[in-house]
Amino acid sequence: MARFEAATSVEGQRADVALSGECDLAAREHCTEALMTAVGSARTVVVDLAELRFIDSSGVHALVTAHRAAVERGGRLNVVNAYGMVAHVLDITGVGGLLSPRDGARDG
Repeated sequence: MARFEAATSVEGQRADVALSGECDLAAREHCTEALMTAVGSARTVVVDLAELRFIDSSGVHALVTAHRAAVERGGRLNVVNAYGMVAHVLDITGVGGLLSPRDGARDG
């Protein structure tokens, strides 16, 4: 697996972004670009973190930046499938609760 990858698919008003590998300072621009492109192309963005092994403050910043952009456009960005250390980082920063899907959010 590459150090960091972002794969995006868009269907209607929903974009799915799957992040994998390690999301750190070296991947910040790539991650931010992928998330912002998804936010610009769909009202609902679902970010799947199942294959993400590591995230630092740079990755958290990218998620929060994209979330704010989605909200400003009347949309939303949610994260799903955060496990282990990634879930822990999101929880201790408060971002896990901010980006958790609410009722129906996964249906886009």
